[in-house]
Amino acid sequence: MRIGYLGAGSWGFALAALLAGKGYEVILWTGNPETAKTLNETKEHPKLPGFRAEGNLTVTSDMKKAVDGIDVLIESVTSKGMRPVFTQVLQHGGVTCPIVITSKGIEQNSGLLLSEVVLEVLGEKTRNLIGCLSGPSHAEEVVSGLPTSVVSSSYDPAVMHKIVELFTTPFFRVYPNGDMNGVAFGGAMKNIIAIACGISDGLGFGDNTKSALMTRGLHEIRKLSVLKGCKAETLNGLSGLGDLCVTCLSKLSRNYSFGHLIAEGLSPEEAKEKIGMAVEGAYTCVSAFQLGTKAHIPIPITQAVYSIIYGNLDPKEAVKALLQRAIKEEHL
Repeated sequence: MRIGYLGAGSWGFALAALLAGKGYEVILWTGNPETAKTLNETKEHPKLPGFRAEGNLTVTSDMKKAVDGIDVLIESVTSKGMRPVFTQVLQHGGVTCPIVITSKGIEQNSGLLLSEVVLEVLGEKTRNLIGCLSGPSHAEEVVSGLPTSVVSSSYDPAVMHKIVELFTTPFFRVYPNGDMNGVAFGGAMKNIIAIACGISDGLGFGDNTKSALMTRGLHEIRKLSVLKGCKAETLNGLSGLGDLCVTCLSKLSRNYSFGHLIAEGLSPEEAKEKIGMAVEGAYTCVSAFQLGTKAHIPIPITQAVYSIIYGNLDPKEAVKALLQRAIKEEHL
């Protein structure tokens, strides 16, 4: 099987290496020719020190090479880069094979999930080709072979099960779930709550605070998910609660780290620069804020994160505002 893989960040490289290790031919695309040259020569990603990819893995900056004659197309680009990258795919003739989305986010202004962005760019004829992979999974642990469980979904059950077959290994377990939007939505929204948890820890608050943020954050995710027709029970699973836990509780999470750095006094731009990778929660919180505002759905934690990043709100003032909100009966 020949696999085209778009996006050579740490997550893209980790999954591409996993697939190459299973014996598939993988052509990994990056928009940076120098990155392609380095990865081809070293087989090591700078964000994954100590790990060397094995198997038939080739890195290229030529989109045509990545999409010609492939049996599956997989992506791990940024939310912001999703539309321009798939526009390039379309310009090279598009694809007629399954398309697997592994990035997590919601497009700004349109409010589209990333699978919906791909559908809009490539056209309705590709609907039954599109699937996704999501769940609690740090690249660093995947390349180390640590036990990991994630979820696959698709508009077409056959593609969903194809993804299970494609990615499953003795240490990387993939569960099918037919709720495509629910799987994608949980993975996108948890990054925002992780930023809030990083801020909380950076301000010196304790586990009680973080537990409250995670629980009420999940409530916000569920409230907003109705706009996308998600099943509430999906958000209690691996792609919702599971991903929320791993992102909010681990220092490996770049979204958590981003929030922690802001609480320490760095500006959002300085924090992004120090992390050196995309912070999807900083992008998606704009999308979520737009969705909540338009639908008149209160999402106070998300709004606080948005105001800290884009409104220069002091994190301590944001906490004070959250604590002063009127107390209502808890509804789940």
